[in-house]
Amino acid sequence: MNDMEAYGDGYMAPEEEWEREGLLDPAWEKQQKKFHTLPQNTFTAWCNSHLRKAGTAIESIEDDFRNGLKLMLLLEVISGETLPRPDRGKMRFHKIANVNKALDYIASKGVKLVSIGAEEIVDGNLKMTLGMIWTIILRFAIQDISVEEMTAKEGLLLWCQRKTAPYKNVNVQNFHLSFKDGLAFCALIHRHRPDLIDYNKLSKDNPLENLNTAFDVAEKYLDIPRMLDPDDLINTPKPDERAIMTYVSCYYHAFQGAQQVSVKKNACCSSSPSLLKTTYMRNTAMPDERAVMTYVSSYYHCFSGAQKAETAANRICKVLKVNQENERLMEEYERLASDLLEWIRRTLPWLANRQTDNSLAGCQKKLEEYRTYRRKHKPPRVEQKAKLETNFNTLQTKLRLSNRPAYMPTEGKMVSDINKAWRNLELAEKTFEDWLLSEMMRLERLEHLAQKFKHKADAHEDWTAGKEEMLTSQHFRQCKLNELKALKKKHEAFESDLAAHQDRVEQIAAIAQELNTLEYHDSASVNARCQRICDQWDRLGTLTQRRRQALDEAEKILEKIDVLHLEFAKRAAPFNNWLDGTREDLVDMFIVHTMEEIQGLMDAHAAFKATLGEADKEYNSIVGLVREVESIVKQYQIPGGLENPYTTLTAMDLTKKWSDVRQLVPQRDGTLAAELRKQQNNELLRRQFAEKANVVGPWIERQLDAVTAIGLGLQGTLEDQLHRLKEYEQAVYQYKTHLEELEKIHQGITQEQLNEFRSSFNHFDKNRTGRLAPDEFKSCLVSLGYSIGKDRQGDIDFQRILAIVDPNNSGYVHFDAFLDFMTRESTDTDTAEQVIDSFRILAGDKPYILPDELRRELPPDQAEYCIQRMPPYKGPSAIPGALDYRSFSTALYGESDL
Repeated sequence: MNDMEAYGDGYMAPEEEWEREGLLDPAWEKQQKKFHTLPQNTFTAWCNSHLRKAGTAIESIEDDFRNGLKLMLLLEVISGETLPRPDRGKMRFHKIANVNKALDYIASKGVKLVSIGAEEIVDGNLKMTLGMIWTIILRFAIQDISVEEMTAKEGLLLWCQRKTAPYKNVNVQNFHLSFKDGLAFCALIHRHRPDLIDYNKLSKDNPLENLNTAFDVAEKYLDIPRMLDPDDLINTPKPDERAIMTYVSCYYHAFQGAQQVSVKKNACCSSSPSLLKTTYMRNTAMPDERAVMTYVSSYYHCFSGAQKAETAANRICKVLKVNQENERLMEEYERLASDLLEWIRRTLPWLANRQTDNSLAGCQKKLEEYRTYRRKHKPPRVEQKAKLETNFNTLQTKLRLSNRPAYMPTEGKMVSDINKAWRNLELAEKTFEDWLLSEMMRLERLEHLAQKFKHKADAHEDWTAGKEEMLTSQHFRQCKLNELKALKKKHEAFESDLAAHQDRVEQIAAIAQELNTLEYHDSASVNARCQRICDQWDRLGTLTQRRRQALDEAEKILEKIDVLHLEFAKRAAPFNNWLDGTREDLVDMFIVHTMEEIQGLMDAHAAFKATLGEADKEYNSIVGLVREVESIVKQYQIPGGLENPYTTLTAMDLTKKWSDVRQLVPQRDGTLAAELRKQQNNELLRRQFAEKANVVGPWIERQLDAVTAIGLGLQGTLEDQLHRLKEYEQAVYQYKTHLEELEKIHQGITQEQLNEFRSSFNHFDKNRTGRLAPDEFKSCLVSLGYSIGKDRQGDIDFQRILAIVDPNNSGYVHFDAFLDFMTRESTDTDTAEQVIDSFRILAGDKPYILPDELRRELPPDQAEYCIQRMPPYKGPSAIPGALDYRSFSTALYGESDL
């Protein structure tokens, strides 16, 4: 590939583009306004150095190229090629045409002209003109500079570095600051033409003299025109490197064809022709003297310089010894340089190795290896490099002191090459350290992220533990409505919590993604766990939605049941109260004394029976609510759905009470009919009593008057009065049957009962006194079936009975008092005491009665009636469930309050 092809493939493109951009950059333009003379003068001198070959020159670079003629001539001179014939007109379009021919020729060489047009050149645009000239310099003066396959700029810089390396105070690193003191220019001249400059007399502290010396020598002896101004170079903080590159390129072209002068060594002696023949000298008695003298004189001339030769030999040995030492130093330098460069070459791939096992332990191992390298392997090489530089400086000093040319190491082993390799090594170390530290930080971050991922994943899994079981649980189907509503609120709170955890799941996924991006060594397990969390999260979302739907459906069902329960409670309560009141009314004990009263009760009962039809409809409607609830509960299998939270009443209770009412109605009919018959009988008895009383009453009054008259009158003797009294007594005794008949009617007892009471009384009246002692009276009551306990309570009850039959505490019970007591006990007209005694009998003489005893002895409805209304017994011997029948009995007759 030739130079043009290389150029066309972009060989100069990066440099040219950079240079062009810099030249056309506003900042560069601003700099040119301040220091415009430096590149302008340099470019003008460079152009004139070529135009003078054609016998012409330019004075103003922005004006003399405007018609394009000298521009085309410049290109022909520097290229050696002929351009198209220029237009000779002076019109603007002629000038533009000539400039375009020049620009087309430049473009044909593969040069990219950025923003440069013929119009700007014709208009005298200095910035564009300088940019164009710089492009020409790059293409025709700098591009062909090639050193070790580097770009033109880098190659020119390397050429300068190599040529000036042996010179002190010269360190060429760039094309601006490195040339400010002029020593680099002088070193380049001295390296190729040491006869022109005495470099040892130059000083770094006198840059103006150095620059003038170099520029003058170059102009006078090397035919390189003065392109730079020493004052501008010294006073400019950063001289324009394009101007310096242009000037230095002239040095390169001036010296690149120079040949070393080799000194040919002449032979010490040359062989002489034989002047005398051996046969002549042997066979001739006296050889010719002149011939021998002539021959011997040759020997003289041959060996007369032996002393000089010995002196010369000593000089040569001395020189050779110095040369041998120098060569030894050179060989040692070459060996040390080769060894150091080879070590650097082997070390660089190790430092460039960026492979680890992607674990923190592996990275720490690599760090330890690097520390070992810095502690053990590199220090000897540092010493080796220092020794290498010392040897090189020593060698150069010896060469300079012995007026020998400076030592130039083999290609690639110059001190600058070693320094460059060492800088590459240190750069590789720095890069390796940066990478290692960044890798450590990355792996530490990975470990931190892994721990963070684990912590967040653990926390998330702890939070989700049991959530799926909770969401799939069917326990809510066993809940009541209020419990279900609480569950729904709890579920809404869970949904909010679930939404809040969305960010945590996204953070976990983001951390896992970052671990994958950073190539975490255990990313497989991280991904698997992250996937499990994401899958579980999706399941939780689905289960949450399903559970909400299930809760909503269950709530609707339970709300419907609740409405039915509430409706049942609202309607069942008054209906139940009506049933209770009705049952109480139907079993209520009534006391009537006249036909009018019983007839009123029968009329009220008849009116009540007329309302039973409506009550039956209400009953069926209320029970229908329960049936509907039972149907829903059965359909949806709702445990406990039949329990009504609004009431303790059940359909069974209402059914039982309604059945009781329907049974009690005919019973009440019978009771009222019996009471009617009783009242009718009592009415008959009243009439009979009135008829008898109307007869007996006057008779008794007459007898009382007669007896009174006997007692008040003083007629007759006492015997006569006694006799008359006995006659009255006999008359009263005979009239007793009428009184007893009246008493029987009054008491309402039968003759058989009266006879039974009299027989028992007479049985225990042993003395026939017509009265009984307390113990005899007690025995008489027991014989008639009256229950009197043998405990303390029994004694109290007996004393109460004695107080009734013996109110005066005479100590005896007469038959009349006995008959009156037994009549009250045996007749249908009950009293509170009679009811108390009856309950005492059922309770087995206990002061309290139990619910089971009531249920066993009484009909169910009446037993429940008593159980509901009896207050708890609070006496000293009370047991759980004991009921106070005494308070209940007295309340029935209005003697106390329930």
